[in-house]
Amino acid sequence: MKFVMTQAVCPEGMRLLEGKADVYVADHGEPDQYMDEMKEADAFIVRIGKCDKNVIENSPTLRVIGRTGVGYDSVDVEAATRAGIPVVITPGANNRSVAEHAVGMMFALAKNFVEAHNELKNGNWKIRDANKAFELQGKKVGFIGLGAIGMETQALCKAIGMETAGYDPYISREYVEEMGCEYYEDYRELLKVCDFISIHVPLAEATKGMIGVKELSLMKKTALLINCSRGGIVDEKALAEALNTGRIAGAGTDVFAEEPPTTDHPLLHAKNLVYSPHSAAQTKEAVIRMADMCIRGCLAVLNGEKWQYVANPKVYEHPKWAER
Repeated sequence: MKFVMTQAVCPEGMRLLEGKADVYVADHGEPDQYMDEMKEADAFIVRIGKCDKNVIENSPTLRVIGRTGVGYDSVDVEAATRAGIPVVITPGANNRSVAEHAVGMMFALAKNFVEAHNELKNGNWKIRDANKAFELQGKKVGFIGLGAIGMETQALCKAIGMETAGYDPYISREYVEEMGCEYYEDYRELLKVCDFISIHVPLAEATKGMIGVKELSLMKKTALLINCSRGGIVDEKALAEALNTGRIAGAGTDVFAEEPPTTDHPLLHAKNLVYSPHSAAQTKEAVIRMADMCIRGCLAVLNGEKWQYVANPKVYEHPKWAER
């Protein structure tokens, strides 16, 4: 069997394929550029770039697509399902890493780390008197999205003494309140009262641009926004404007609508912003867990197993799977 990868997984994951499959590593996110390899692929691992309808329909031997993460907006899942191809994902593998990253950004903003670092590097010892740092204890953080990562982040925030509140239309009030988190039916109401807003929803039609000019205008002037979910959920131009005009006090983002962003991207030059290169899930531990789950899942599918962790469970209703 043959595995094609947009980018190699970690050595621990690659070892799982030794003696089991031939592997082609493209180091390129556009499979249109290596369709000769895709025409012979049994499995396609998407770490960077995309897997669109054209790739799926023109890869005649393709039987499984793997994503090292829980997000799968880079894969045309509908086309894969029509073709009877499971899209393997790795839920839970990076929960802790992303949660810690989100809280780390809260600390960085609350303690004014970036400005203090840059000013001291330039010889400005008096930055210590800027009077911008504050404690997280007692501050209210609102979560837009309370799935596994949102709940993990919420638990960390509670552990350091923060008040927590959340919005998630797919989770019951009772469940949220059992976690000790205040429940909101409308995320716009949440925006009005919180000191921090932390986003943990997938990118979809319903969430694209859900934080824009109107929503930012509802936030406290002292509030801070954290996005360790997906680019495109926040209107980047609107966020840059809100930061530069002091409409909100600061923000942290690990994600961008187009990645990597160009050097003239407005967010890279906005005031009071902490950013990272979509690396929240890239801890050593999470990378190993994601690779392990992804490779094992793809191998299971190729061996005829209806692997549980897929983005499209209805794929198993496809005629290709009817007799398995």
